[in-house]
Amino acid sequence: MIAVADTSPVCYLIPIGEIDVLPPLAACGSLGSWVPPLATAGLERLQAGERAAILLAESTMASIVLLDEKAARRVAATRGLRVTGILGVLGEAATRGLLELASAIDRLRMTSFRASPALLKTTLDRFGTR
Repeated sequence: MIAVADTSPVCYLIPIGEIDVLPPLAACGSLGSWVPPLATAGLERLQAGERAAILLAESTMASIVLLDEKAARRVAATRGLRVTGILGVLGEAATRGLLELASAIDRLRMTSFRASPALLKTTLDRFGTR
């Protein structure tokens, strides 16, 4: 399985002490030295890292791309990519017994990460009781 992420999810996993959940969730792989250019239409308004993650996910036929910004997630989905973000990563890690979700979300709240209380509750309801 190939997973591609922009830096946002990774930048939140580090300060909450949960970066170690990624290796068990995705197999590591290597890329060739050249990736052919892909269509960039529709990516103009995204940040460089988001554009790069989407293009890399497309070029490698990644199983999933990790993006947190709503606009980037929407563009990736319209391009046929399977998308998740930091909350999806934490939820899946909790499902596999790699972390305690409520505690990880409490630590995430202490960072600059922003999500509505309703989204955090939905995440806890969906993944936190397993």
